Amino acid sequence: MRQNTRKNIIYSLVLLAMVLLVYTWRNQNNSETEESREPQSSGKITLSGKTMGTTYNITYLDEEGRDFQPSIDSVLVVFNQSLSTYIEDSELSRFNNSDTLDFELPYFPEVLNASKDIFTKTSGAFDPTVGPLVNIWGFGPTGPELKDSVDIQNLLKLVGFEKIDFDANQVRKKVQGIYLDFSSIAKGYGVDVVSDLLKQKGIDNYLIEIGGELVARGLNESGELWKVGVNRPEESANSADLYSIIALQDQGMATSGNYRNFYVRDSVKISHTINPKTGYPVAQNLLSATVVANDCMTADAYATALMVMGTDKAIALDSALDEIKVFLIYSDEKGDYKTYASEELKPYLSFVQE
Repeated sequence: MRQNTRKNIIYSLVLLAMVLLVYTWRNQNNSETEESREPQSSGKITLSGKTMGTTYNITYLDEEGRDFQPSIDSVLVVFNQSLSTYIEDSELSRFNNSDTLDFELPYFPEVLNASKDIFTKTSGAFDPTVGPLVNIWGFGPTGPELKDSVDIQNLLKLVGFEKIDFDANQVRKKVQGIYLDFSSIAKGYGVDVVSDLLKQKGIDNYLIEIGGELVARGLNESGELWKVGVNRPEESANSADLYSIIALQDQGMATSGNYRNFYVRDSVKISHTINPKTGYPVAQNLLSATVVANDCMTADAYATALMVMGTDKAIALDSALDEIKVFLIYSDEKGDYKTYASEELKPYLSFVQE
């Protein structure tokens, strides 16, 4: 009996010790869990994924902690089904392979209206009908195709936004062989589409980036304006090699440059920015053009146009338009970096010390 009593006492002590250990472990675990959640006390959600042959990164603040990635991915799939040249049965591909297209999705007419406006304001420096030249220089869906016998002057007959006609229901070619390419505006438009989705979900504070094109609304988790970087315009620079930082106040931003997307042929660098008027890739001292606008689609298109126009004409356009603010990086005759920034942008612009 005494032996059983002793066993019961020992068993009780062991059980009590185990209870105390579990209690202590649970308190420590709960404390650690609360600490790991502290950075998310503001409801900060970070998402990333792939779209349009590139990547996206999205950060938003939501006290409910909702995950909108399935909705975002779904809308981007539909968006690509409208405007991608890489999808054979997209609306854009079907139009390029025919003479007319009746719109089925809302994106095509919107991008046409924006393109027409920016085409006019840039005197044709931005022109989505540059597609045949983009393809022949090797920056389209089929890769490099340039041959010595190519007659650029003949291809220029297929370039000119005035050679298409459209209304709310349909787009039509006035000249057979017209080929639209929205690569210089589609990523920016895609950012705006995701932005609209988050706004519909009741999200007021977010930063959206697709392939380097961005839109920022509201404030970050620290209660400050979202800050984004402009890369150094160098071939070897990575995403962390910043030249400057811009604070965005409810705006879209896009940067275009010829220091990455190019190839070398016969010791000549061929850049992806094609001048719609000459038919040839641009070669000038403007290295990088960053545009800030109310929406990212506008910023994206103007950034491309400025690279086509060159430094002097880009500065002149900035002076003529109120809808954009620009930051340019160019090289002088000695090869040193020089910059130009719109006066309205300067309070939001800072430079990274080397």
